[in-house]
Amino acid sequence: MKISTFYGGSPDVESHVQAAVDAETDGFDTIWYGQVFGAEVLTVIALAGQRTSRIQFGTSVVPTYVRHPTIMAQQALTVQAATGGRFTLGLGLSHAPVVQGMWGLSYERPAVHMREYLNVLQPLLTDGMVSFSGEMFRVNAQASVPTPEPPQVMIAALAPVMLKMAGERTGGTITWMVGPKTLESHILPRLTKAAAGAGRPQPRVASSLPVAVTDDPDTARQRAANLFAVYGALPNYRRMLDIEGVDGPKDLAIVGNEAQVEQQIRDVASAGATEFVANGFPTDDDAKASLARTNALLKSLIGKV
Repeated sequence: MKISTFYGGSPDVESHVQAAVDAETDGFDTIWYGQVFGAEVLTVIALAGQRTSRIQFGTSVVPTYVRHPTIMAQQALTVQAATGGRFTLGLGLSHAPVVQGMWGLSYERPAVHMREYLNVLQPLLTDGMVSFSGEMFRVNAQASVPTPEPPQVMIAALAPVMLKMAGERTGGTITWMVGPKTLESHILPRLTKAAAGAGRPQPRVASSLPVAVTDDPDTARQRAANLFAVYGALPNYRRMLDIEGVDGPKDLAIVGNEAQVEQQIRDVASAGATEFVANGFPTDDDAKASLARTNALLKSLIGKV
């Protein structure tokens, strides 16, 4: 299982880029960036690609609703070119409170939206052109950006319909707030069956969870409860928490001393994840030292899980 890192630090652009440089120096396989608030991460990755040579990049995730698939294709191809072929485009539907409440857009029939979105996006990435007429998109367009190869697409899939789509149409899924039990019993069976049925290779499963190495796990879990409380209320994540049989995000946070955290990460690998995406969080007032301890353990696991 690959060991990767998720950037959740300072919102300024230089910090985003420096994080990629540092992650490459530390030996991480991939650095993943989220996108709701703050810097525009496709631009960030293009910049970071100029200052790195090995590390892979991914978005976890870019919401589809606010970017037309033709624009997304142009951006993704540009980033792929700027990084020398090291980019994975992770897409997601986001959530009704964001799409409707923040952006004022319709969130009706999200699975249909994603299916048609891919019908437009993927031909543009692979062939440079598309002609598609559906319920939500009617597009005749081209995208001409030379790249070493098309960027791989993954989607944030949790529900059965989306997991089937991810397996049949994309490189795999990116999960957040999904525990080992749910990965093994709910995510992997549906995803791998769909991929096999479509004659596609074994899908990627990038599993992201909060992680902190600490000698005070109770305090760490309480901090995780505060930091990640919103995810316990969003329906898409709530269903995953219920499958896992836990009350909230604090119960999925990977916390404990070095040996305990290592074992919990190995449990994620045993459940079928192909990549662990560490979302490190501080557990005490000395945030720098807390994060450094977690980072040290993660680095020691690269290539060994």
